[in-house]
Amino acid sequence: MIWEAFQAAAPEMAPLAAEQFARTGVALLGTLRRDGSPRISPIEPVIAHGPLLLGMMWHSMKALDLLRDPRCVLHSAVTSVEGTEGECKLYGRALAAQDTELRARHHRAFTEHWGSSAPASFHVFSLEIASAAYITYDGDAGQMLVKRWNPQMGLWEIRRPYP
Repeated sequence: MIWEAFQAAAPEMAPLAAEQFARTGVALLGTLRRDGSPRISPIEPVIAHGPLLLGMMWHSMKALDLLRDPRCVLHSAVTSVEGTEGECKLYGRALAAQDTELRARHHRAFTEHWGSSAPASFHVFSLEIASAAYITYDGDAGQMLVKRWNPQMGLWEIRRPYP
């Protein structure tokens, strides 16, 4: 489902994810290389009036990975050892945006966010979300809280010892 549908289906989870991606402006994108091994690449996710869009340099390795196999994970940036800011993971497929309006939305959102235009030759993908996780850590209490969501089971939580 696109971001807008994810917001409606997971109202407890979507704002947490949006906040995580907005906090740093950068996330990590996990893709699959041609040989099946994982690739991790930085990316600037953009929520643009409905979909969550991923823009990439023309023919970058991560874009070529997604054109070959759209399965991916988008992971928020973790900026401290304690991980007190939490972390968000969105699992799904990144589909190449062929629609001119969708590409224009990405261009406008990119320009608004970064203050400069995206290059003319640019891949744009829309993330189709299949499931999500949000993890917070409480070292003082010695536990982590894992929130998981998927369309079949909805939202559920698990508490685990930490560290």
